[in-house]
Amino acid sequence: MKTSLRNAAVVLALVGGVSVAAAQTTTTTTTTSFDLSPAQRTTIYKSVTKERVTSPSTDVRVSVGAEIPRSVELHALPSTVVTEVPGAKTYKYTVVDDQVVIVDPGTMKVVEIIRE
Repeated sequence: MKTSLRNAAVVLALVGGVSVAAAQTTTTTTTTSFDLSPAQRTTIYKSVTKERVTSPSTDVRVSVGAEIPRSVELHALPSTVVTEVPGAKTYKYTVVDDQVVIVDPGTMKVVEIIRE
């Protein structure tokens, strides 16, 4: 009887320990795009195109989620954009084929493409 109780206590301790360990596990997800309203898209496009940034000299194909070459020069978003769209503060941009390409500079992945 004592052996059964001891075994039961050990099993409960192990199960409880696994539950605590599982509760401490964290999951990190990477966002490949962010939601913009039509008005925010217009603000970003107009603000960035006023900057007159040149397109990359290399043949760059862009799509949301795709990684662009590290050789592509990225620019900070204008302060007017960051004021209106605070979530865009961590991103940078480039212009490719008259499209504003919003990029996560840490991963070099395209998170949004804004066309006129």
